[in-house]
Amino acid sequence: MEQVKTVLDGKLETQLISWRRHLHQYPELSFQEHKTASFVASILSEIEGITIQTGIGGTGVVATLTNGPGKTIAVRADMDALPITEENSHDYRSLHDGVMHACGHDAHTAILLGVATQMANMAAENVWQGTIKLIFQPAEEATDSEGYSGAPRMLEEGVLEGVEAVIALHMCPWHPVGTIQMNDGPSMASVDVFHAEIGGSGGHAGYPHLGTDPVWMLGSVLQAFYGMPSRRLSPLETGVASIGKIHSGTASNVIPEKVEVTGTIRAYSPAVRERLIQEVERAFKITETLGGTYQFQVDRGEPALVNDPAVNRVIRKAAQTCIPGVAIQEEPFGMGGEDFAYMAKAVPGAMFFLGCAFPEGGQRDLHTNHFDIDERCLAIGVAILAEAATQLLEG
Repeated sequence: MEQVKTVLDGKLETQLISWRRHLHQYPELSFQEHKTASFVASILSEIEGITIQTGIGGTGVVATLTNGPGKTIAVRADMDALPITEENSHDYRSLHDGVMHACGHDAHTAILLGVATQMANMAAENVWQGTIKLIFQPAEEATDSEGYSGAPRMLEEGVLEGVEAVIALHMCPWHPVGTIQMNDGPSMASVDVFHAEIGGSGGHAGYPHLGTDPVWMLGSVLQAFYGMPSRRLSPLETGVASIGKIHSGTASNVIPEKVEVTGTIRAYSPAVRERLIQEVERAFKITETLGGTYQFQVDRGEPALVNDPAVNRVIRKAAQTCIPGVAIQEEPFGMGGEDFAYMAKAVPGAMFFLGCAFPEGGQRDLHTNHFDIDERCLAIGVAILAEAATQLLEG
């Protein structure tokens, strides 16, 4: 991808790598990104004409650059890391035990710092007019005590007021450098977590006939639960429910009084989301016919990510303009969740996935302890976002 060097100068490319490696060495968990935010603010403070706000939505940073009258466009990156112990051998691996940038948010943050630099350079040459907001968001990976992640917290503080469009990117370790993945419409799933409890009387394990056994009831619940997708959901609809944790009992000779079950419900549309919640609860309701009881609760997470086709058209054009030979794969991003969906729901928005796989191959999947990126992707990300922002400002 030598063509990228015609878009970004070598000094900025070197800075991108340096920024990303610094951030990778010092990862911080959701809503704890204090040093990350300070680092971001310190870099932004060196850019002439930028106004900086800190502490937005917790530890978020918002930088605003205005160059005359015009539209207002936002570009967003997330800053938090994951509770994972890194097992890579490079010399910039995490220095914080049990915490790692295993989802590429260090790269996202470095890229947005690059976008700030690039947009300021272009503003000095009057390449664009209007206002660009650079949103460095905390807590994409986790929620606070009230169940909110970073995006809705920043929205509460008016981060997108007056903004006409918002764009973002995400690392993509299943595509090589020089490829981006895009999709119009629903592209990532809504994410809900359910907590269920099956209740019985419990009792002595030697006398099961004297009580009601919630573990026995669980068998019927599981049969109904795992039969649900093929019978209760159209194969043309996108949705899934999975159980991740089952807990019960304290001893081998005691029939427990309850079984606790936790899982996830994911969908691409609000209608399917609601139907799946109803069907999952229906599976647990079977316990009532077996002499037991049930409790069912759903913690609602982010909505499905819906990419605006008009914004996507701008991103495609930007990629083709500044990255000759770029490969664009048209396909939904999967059943993962992304809280950028809150922003894309508030104003027209779109996210694309940026190829970052190493040429020698190997599995370096998101959310694993060996995740890593080919850093040549950083300059490509800056070039596409800066060009897309410029085109959006031009209308």
